[in-house]
Amino acid sequence: MQLKIERIECIPLRMPLPRTFRGSNYFMTHRCTIITRVYTAAGIVGECYNGDEFETQAEVVRIIAEEIAPRLVGADAFNIEGCWQAMRQPSYNILRDRKLAMCAQASVDSALWDALGKAANLPLRQLWGGYRARLPVVCIAGYYEEGKTLADFGKEMEWIRGAGFAGCKFKVGGRSPKEDAERVRVAREAAGPDFILTVDANQGFSLREAVEFSRLAAAHDIRWFEEPVRWYNDRLDLAAARNMTGIPICAGQSEISRAGCRDLMMAGAIDVCNFDASWGGGPTEWRRVAALATCFNVEMGHHEEPQIAAHLLASIAHGTYLETFHPDRDPLFYTLVANRPAFEKGFYQIPDGPGFGLQLDTATIAKFRV
Repeated sequence: MQLKIERIECIPLRMPLPRTFRGSNYFMTHRCTIITRVYTAAGIVGECYNGDEFETQAEVVRIIAEEIAPRLVGADAFNIEGCWQAMRQPSYNILRDRKLAMCAQASVDSALWDALGKAANLPLRQLWGGYRARLPVVCIAGYYEEGKTLADFGKEMEWIRGAGFAGCKFKVGGRSPKEDAERVRVAREAAGPDFILTVDANQGFSLREAVEFSRLAAAHDIRWFEEPVRWYNDRLDLAAARNMTGIPICAGQSEISRAGCRDLMMAGAIDVCNFDASWGGGPTEWRRVAALATCFNVEMGHHEEPQIAAHLLASIAHGTYLETFHPDRDPLFYTLVANRPAFEKGFYQIPDGPGFGLQLDTATIAKFRV
């Protein structure tokens, strides 16, 4: 059987959020994504959605249409490595941000894998290793919202737990270490001792501040400290933070290749790698990073994108938690995925349909199509 690629379609979506969500040094006003569909001569259509960046969406769509599609039309989708190598060419352009090409490649690579799963009539988690059928699910929260009090953070944790999540990835790095440690204390006390609590500074602290925060928050059973230090000396400072804080360190989402993740591991900088398949070339590259991580006893996470991350993390033994959001922060996951399983007792059941097993809601697509 061949899966000859006939054409590739992109549908950009842009959904306004009900309020602004602020991290340490960034803010989000919209949830954006790109639906990519790969049509084959066999009648199988692979589709997925990737990405969440407002400013670069149009350029990523253009790269797919003008630089990737011409290289893939006529190719066999079963030749996933050959397709991946062909899609790498646009990243060689030295006059633009390479991440744009990697995001474009990721979108098509994801859709190709969905087509392969459908051709095999298997969910991708099974095709990729089949280690488990469900994952503990955490909610990204603790944003710096105007007027929010310490008591409000406690109420937020109570809502997260009541909504069926096993834990929370809590935002820090946007205030002083003392203030952020106090916010984490309130979160832990409200959520209880058996609640998974990770913290994410989004590179907001200096090394000294990260160490101070960790000392102040040491009693709150933090599962890991994500991107604790600033970007410009991150490998050395991550390794130092790992040795000085006593809290496992997570990073990798800001890398766009396996080489970047390799260097984090070689530097002894991380305990958990949360490489993002939607930013770094797709599931094909993520699986390479996951294989590499086994050589360093590094666990794997995935930065957001639960529609893709679920199958990747469930397929391997060293996968960790599925990251999702409150419906206000990621309304697409709750409205675009028409067959989204409910969270039950802290777990997310991986869709068991072929490929990614996603059924996308046509009304949501029509309403928010750009």
